[in-house]
Amino acid sequence: MPWFRLIFAACTGAALPFPALAETSPLQAAIGDPDHFKLSGSVRVRYEALGGQPRTGLAAQADQLAVRTTLAAEYHAKGWRIGGEIYDSRAYFDRTGITANEVNALELVQAYVGADLGDALGAGTSAQVLAGRMTLNLRSRRLVAADDYRNTTNGYTGLRADFKTPRGTTATFLYTLPQVRLPDDLPSLRKARVEWDRESFDLRLWGGIVARPRTLGAATLEFSYFRLQENDSPGRATRNRNLHTLSARIIRDPAPGRWDFEVEGIAQFGHVRASAAGTAPRLDVAASFVHADAGYTFAGPERLRVSVEYDRASGDGVGKRYGRFDTLFGMRRADLAPAGIYNAIGRANISTPGLRLEIAPAKRFDAFAVYRALWLADRRDAFSSTGVRDPAGHSGSFAGHQVEGRARYWLVPGVLRAEVNVVWLAKGRFLKAAPNAPATGNTRYVASGVTATF
Repeated sequence: MPWFRLIFAACTGAALPFPALAETSPLQAAIGDPDHFKLSGSVRVRYEALGGQPRTGLAAQADQLAVRTTLAAEYHAKGWRIGGEIYDSRAYFDRTGITANEVNALELVQAYVGADLGDALGAGTSAQVLAGRMTLNLRSRRLVAADDYRNTTNGYTGLRADFKTPRGTTATFLYTLPQVRLPDDLPSLRKARVEWDRESFDLRLWGGIVARPRTLGAATLEFSYFRLQENDSPGRATRNRNLHTLSARIIRDPAPGRWDFEVEGIAQFGHVRASAAGTAPRLDVAASFVHADAGYTFAGPERLRVSVEYDRASGDGVGKRYGRFDTLFGMRRADLAPAGIYNAIGRANISTPGLRLEIAPAKRFDAFAVYRALWLADRRDAFSSTGVRDPAGHSGSFAGHQVEGRARYWLVPGVLRAEVNVVWLAKGRFLKAAPNAPATGNTRYVASGVTATF
């Protein structure tokens, strides 16, 4: 790997002399800071380098320069909102493994109309509706999210309604057509060709989530149901997923000088095709996921939090039922590992306990470090997102040890932030002995970048 790229990875976050931040962002100030119109944007430049590739079918070493630019505008008056947001996501250096997860040029991800209905449902209530193209981040974000670490995001077209009762119970209901990122062929991605993302009734996501605060002491209890309906469309073969996903979650948020916890369980059923081939047999689905963590935040300026956590997502083993958990449109970064060109650890066929340390001693700096031991939930299925598989199950179930960390620092508070992410994956027996495991040694990943918000 060229030395200049390694130097860039190490030094991108170096502090530079910038003036102090004004209360109003530069773009908003440039248009006179009107009360009813908001304008904002961002540019993120991130360099990623990977050695010891853990995924199948990819180069042993890879690097990538990912650039993401956004511009958002919203007009609001008399309870109405009209807004939109453009994402321009491009990637350089990695010319073979590039996908629509890295490149989506000049896409209108959001274009919506919203209305605040006030207390239309009774005194002390609130209600809002939103229609059009939108991004979504719902509660734990393990099922529906607008991925932020990845260079591109998830967009949804449809309807959203939010309600709140006088006692604080909230509910969100939605009916959406998730946007399929286009183009998705390698020649077009390399040229960053502009093509409108497609939404259609061949891919539908609908359902809702209800959350009630202070249900168990200070803890919030929530329930959700989502239905994903997918069918083949012209030029795009799919597995025709038809999935019902039910979840229950209880969480007590962290606070200085006290214990916190979170437990979420998800059950998934329905049916999928065995492959994208039109003649593939249909399989019944029986899959599950569980996340649990408990932590303590120490009182003091360091805001040190120590927690233990566990994640298990089912895999597909023997039998007529399909058991691999599908995380729908959920994020992975907050729980498991970075996406980007690492993208090896996701919410599928994994069983992993972990220990996490988090610290935020100043408003400008925060960091965390996590150790995880990694097993397969089912030794006959592919391990997580790697594609590495032993159908006979003879390679064991231990995948290895993962250590990761992140540090962020505001070079200019609210305007320019530097970030460094590192991962070391010491491969276990499975990732060494499975028939299609890449013989690339242990995995090293570093990503360093800056984000300018304006």
